[in-house]
Formats: sequence, C-alpha cells, structure tokens
Amino acid sequence: ISADGGKAIAVACNVSDKVQVSNLVKETQAQHGPVDILVCNAATNPVYGPMADLDDGAVEKIFRTNVQGPTWLINLVAPSMAENGGGAIILLSSIAGLTGSKNLGAYAVSKAADAQLARNYAVELGPQNIRVNAIAPGLIRTDFARSLWEGEDGKAFAERTPLGRLGEPEDIAGVASFLASDAAKFITGQVIVVDGGALIADPF
Repeated sequence: ISADGGKAIAVACNVSDKVQVSNLVKETQAQHGPVDILVCNAATNPVYGPMADLDDGAVEKIFRTNVQGPTWLINLVAPSMAENGGGAIILLSSIAGLTGSKNLGAYAVSKAADAQLARNYAVELGPQNIRVNAIAPGLIRTDFARSLWEGEDGKAFAERTPLGRLGEPEDIAGVASFLASDAAKFITGQVIVVDGGALIADPF
C-alpha cells in the first residue's frame, strides 16, 4: 500500500484480548482519524471433529476470538463512526454457519453468531447511518483453511462446486470492497454468500 502511494500501518493484535483490541483502535485513530470502514476478518478454529469431543478451553477460544472480538471492535469504533456521519462494518461469517456440520461444529456456531451480530448491529446502528453486513465465504484458499483445501478433499470439493474451483482471497476482498462502498449504501443487515455456488449445488 505504501509503495503504491497510500498510507498504511500495521498494529499487532490478538482480537481475543480486549486490551490489545483497544490499543488497535487507539493507534489506528491516532494515525488515521475516525474509522469509517471496519472489516472483522480474524478467526480461529483449533479443533476438527464432533462437538461431543470439545473441551471447554477450545469453545472459549473460538467464541472469544470469533464473536467477542468483533463485538469489542464494533463497540469501540461505532461512536466515532456516528460522530463522523456514518460508516460500514463488515463481518466475516461462513457458509459453515448456514448448514449443519459434523466436524466444524463450534466454529459453525460462532459463524452463525457473526451473521446475527450483523443483523443486531444493523438495527442498532442504522439510525447513525452505519451499515453492518456479513460475508459468508465458502472454501477459500487461505492458510487458515489449508487443511480443508489441500489434497484430494479440496479437489473433490471444487469439483462439487458449480463454478468448479475453490475461492481465492480476492473473491472475498471484492465483495468487502463493494459492501464498504457507496454502491452498497442501501444494504444493511445482510449475509452475502460467496461460495462459487457450493450451497446450491445439486446433491444428486
């Protein structure tokens, strides 16, 4: 960004730590002024398997990072957004939060919660001209999802998807850019599925 003439900063932050989240917002506002676009993209999923096997620590980690973290961020930036005339907040949900899951259960529940956060905050913050939406990605070729898309399982998933491929980070970034722009100024409280058609694929 800097090389292309823009201005950018990097602030290390574990979004499951309220002190670090507060510092992230403080440093950003100190160097860039009021936040007008917030994208809550950080997430974790330390377990894979049935919910019956979950330990309390894993559940707490998932919800503290995937749900509590975005809640802190929104509550910290919304007041200055409102004072500045409005803004756009974008949460990253998942298609896992729209279906049942035998192996991603707690993560799926947290992502369903993110979709509900978008609806709740859209209602609460709409009068301040703050729009809140969520994106529900399918399987995207990121390091986070590497264990799901590498190898034969990923190939099989792509073949079952109507567009015949896995998603790329740019596929999600484009939708986030749209939701943050004036082109989406009458869209709020929505969950936009970006999955190459995986959810509507013919099961037969």
